[in-house]
Amino acid sequence: MTSDSETRQAPQRVLVVMAHPDDPDFICAGTVARWAAEGSEIVYVLGTSGDKGSDDPEMTPERLVQIREQEQREAARALGVKEVEFLGFRDAELLPDLNLRRAITRMIRKYRPDAVICQDPSARWQGQWYIQHPDHIAMGEATLAAVYPAARDRLTFAELLEEGLEPHKVREVYLAGVAEPDFWVDITDWFDAKVAALSAHKSQMGDWDFATILRQWAQDTAAQARFHRFPGSERMVLAEAFKYFTLD
Repeated sequence: MTSDSETRQAPQRVLVVMAHPDDPDFICAGTVARWAAEGSEIVYVLGTSGDKGSDDPEMTPERLVQIREQEQREAARALGVKEVEFLGFRDAELLPDLNLRRAITRMIRKYRPDAVICQDPSARWQGQWYIQHPDHIAMGEATLAAVYPAARDRLTFAELLEEGLEPHKVREVYLAGVAEPDFWVDITDWFDAKVAALSAHKSQMGDWDFATILRQWAQDTAAQARFHRFPGSERMVLAEAFKYFTLD
């Protein structure tokens, strides 16, 4: 059983690597806010700037990029995130190829995180109501390949050495949005920060009552932690869930 998330020390440096603006704020913003409050230095890395995420017939991809990048920076500030990096790949066209893997490896070697949070490339659907966005799958797959072995191995993407980016070994990986988690974080005191972060994504959130739905999800997640008898779960009211790896 993984150790209690309430007593374990938050990672010192964290890289959150996801496909689109608002992805991290939906699935791990409570954890991000908690860890930032506990002293973690957290950087967001987004594969795209969400240039396809609008039904407005007057919207252009160029204008939408500006809007969504600004929204993501505002959301990050609400959580205490140190910096946001946009890799600039096109929305809805991400592929887990060497170009994406190299770009993520560059970020890992630049920021040298102790822990990486990323999307689960094996999560293809949920129930009968959600089919996973292909960008999420691609970003998760490329991130795991960047963590191991690309960021670690000196001769992989040797051109990064010419940029002064030495190999780096990530110690912990947290997969978010997983069907079968084994690690939970109590976000009860940080739920409001999660709502504030998502509220910054005005172009995406509209006027629906997302806070009520998010609270129900977080309550269900805390109940799941209790079902699995995760240490400390008896005190959890609201939680976020992950598949956890510690790498030698």
